[in-house]
Amino acid sequence: MNNTRKPEADVPGKSLLKGAAVLGAAAIISKLLGTLQKIPLQNMAGDGVFGIYNAVYPLYILILTVATAGIPIAVSKFVSEQTVLGRHDEAKRIFKLATAVLSVTGLLCFLLLYAGSGFIASWMGVGQTEKAIRSVSFALLLVPVMAALRGYFQGIQNMVPTAVSQVVEQFVRVCTMIVLLLYFTRLGRTDDWIAAGATFGSAVGAAAGLIVMLLYWWRRREPDFPAIGPRDEFNSESNRELSRDSNSKPKQAVEDDEYATSAEEGKRPSAMGSEGPVEPASSVIRRFLRYALPICLGSLVVPLLTLVDTFTMPRLLMVRGTDEAGAMYAFGLYNHGLPLVQLVSMIATSMSAALIPAIAVAKIRNEPEVIRVRSELAIRFTWLIGLAASFGLAATAIPLNIMFFKSAEGWEAMALLAFTAGFSTVNIVTSSILQGMGAVKVPVIHLLVGVVIKIALNLLLMPLWGIQGAAVAAVLAYGTASGLNYRYLYKHARVRISASSAIYRPLLAVVCMCGAIFIIYFGLDAMMKVWTPGLSLRIHNTILSLAAVAAGGIVYLLALFKTGAISRSELALVPSIGQKAEPILVRIGLWK
Repeated sequence: MNNTRKPEADVPGKSLLKGAAVLGAAAIISKLLGTLQKIPLQNMAGDGVFGIYNAVYPLYILILTVATAGIPIAVSKFVSEQTVLGRHDEAKRIFKLATAVLSVTGLLCFLLLYAGSGFIASWMGVGQTEKAIRSVSFALLLVPVMAALRGYFQGIQNMVPTAVSQVVEQFVRVCTMIVLLLYFTRLGRTDDWIAAGATFGSAVGAAAGLIVMLLYWWRRREPDFPAIGPRDEFNSESNRELSRDSNSKPKQAVEDDEYATSAEEGKRPSAMGSEGPVEPASSVIRRFLRYALPICLGSLVVPLLTLVDTFTMPRLLMVRGTDEAGAMYAFGLYNHGLPLVQLVSMIATSMSAALIPAIAVAKIRNEPEVIRVRSELAIRFTWLIGLAASFGLAATAIPLNIMFFKSAEGWEAMALLAFTAGFSTVNIVTSSILQGMGAVKVPVIHLLVGVVIKIALNLLLMPLWGIQGAAVAAVLAYGTASGLNYRYLYKHARVRISASSAIYRPLLAVVCMCGAIFIIYFGLDAMMKVWTPGLSLRIHNTILSLAAVAAGGIVYLLALFKTGAISRSELALVPSIGQKAEPILVRIGLWK
C-alpha cells in the first residue's frame, strides 16, 4: 500500500474546506440567535413594539447592505491576490484603503438614517419608528470597518476571526436587547422608546464584533500568510481549470483576472515578491468598487422584498380605519410566523453553502450531467423539507402561536405565511445552483419580479383581507421567483423533476402527516383537559405542539419511503444514514 502524501496539493484544499465549515457553523449559530431573539422580544414587549422593531430592522439591513455588501468578498479577493504574489505590505495597504472607503460610506449611511429618521418615519406612515431608526443608525459607524477586517482575514485564509466575531456580535446584540427591554418596560416607557432600546442592541453587538476583530488584528499584526504561489501544483491546476471556463465569466471578472496575472507583463511585481511600481490608491479604489458594487446591487434584492411590507403595510392597514398604534400591533401579529419560516430557510442556506462550489466545480470540468443530477437532487430534497414545513406549520399554527407568542391572535396570517417556507427554500437552493453555474444575475432579476408582485398584491389584497392579504402576497411572490428559477434551470441545465416525485407522492405523504397531526392534537387535547385541567394555556399548547410536530414528522418521513417519494438510490446518497436506514425500512415493511 502506498501511503505517500502530497501535502503541497492537499493542504490548500483542506484549508479551504475547513474554513468553509467554520464560517458555515458560525453563520448557522448567528442566524439561529438572530431569529430566535424575536420570540422573547414579542413576549416581553408585546406586539406593538414587535411591529415597530420589524418595521425598522429591514430598513437597517437594506442600508447596511448598501454600506457593506460585497466588501468582505472584495477585500478577501484583493488581499489574497497580493498574498499569492508575496506582496504582504500591498495586501495591508489595500485593506487600509478599503477601510477608509468603508468608513466614509458608513458615516454617510449613518447620517442618512439619523438625520433623516423623521422623514423616513413619515414616509412609512408611522411616527413611532423615528426613535428606533435613530437608535439602530449608530451600528453603521462600526459594521463597515468590521466587514473590512473580516474580508482581510478571509483573504489570508483565516476564517476563525470572522466566525468568532459573528457569534459574539449576535450574542451581545440579543443580551443588550433583553437588558434594555427590561429596563425600559420597568420604567414604563412608551412603545417607541422600548423599540429603540431593542434596536440599539445592533449597535452594541457591532461594537462587540469589532472589538473581537481588532483583538485578532493586534495579536496577529504579522499573520502567517498561506504558503501558496503561482508555481504551486494546486494553483497551477486551479488556473488550468479556471482558464477553461474564462469564456463564461462576466466582463468585470475577466478584467480582474487579467489584472491579477499581469505580473508576467511587467505591470505588477513578480510572484516572488520583488519590489515594483505600486498601483495608485485611486486605481485600487476604482477596481475595488467595480468589483464590490455588482455584489452589493445583487444583495439588495433580498432585504427589498422584506422592506416592501415596511413601507406598504402600515399605511394600508390605516386605510382600513386602524390608527397608528393599531397598525403596528397588526404588523407585529403578521410577523409571528416569520421566525419559524426563517428557521426552515436556514436548512436550505446550509445546503447552499456546499452546493455552490459543487456546481461550480462540475461546470469548470464541463460535466453538464453532474450539474443536472446534483441540481435535481438538491431541489427535490429541499422541496420535500419545505413542503412538510409549510403544511406542518399551517396545521399547528394555533398551538405554536400560543406556545411562542402567548396567544392565538394572528394565527390565520401565520398559517398562510407558513407556505412561504416551501417556496423560499426552493428559491434559495435554485439561486445557489444558478450562481454556481455562473448565472449570477438571473436569480436577482427573478427576485426583483417577486418584489414587484409583492407590492402589487399588497396594494390589491390588503384593503380586502388585511394582514392575511399580505401573507398571500408573500407566498405568491416567493412562488413566482422560485418558479422562474426552476424554469431557467429547465431550459439551460435540462433539470427535470417529474410531477409524480415532486407533487403527487409528496402530497400523499403530506396528507398522512396532517392526519397524524390532527389526531394527536385533538386526541391529546381532549385527554389533557380531563387529566391535567390545571395546566396553563401556554404549557398546555406547548405539549400539544411538540407532540403533534414530532408525530407529524415521523409519519411524513415514513410515508415518503412508503410512497416511493424517496427511492433506495436517493437514500443511499445520504452520508452515514443511507446504508443504515435501508435494512430498518425493509424490516418494518416499508420496503421489500
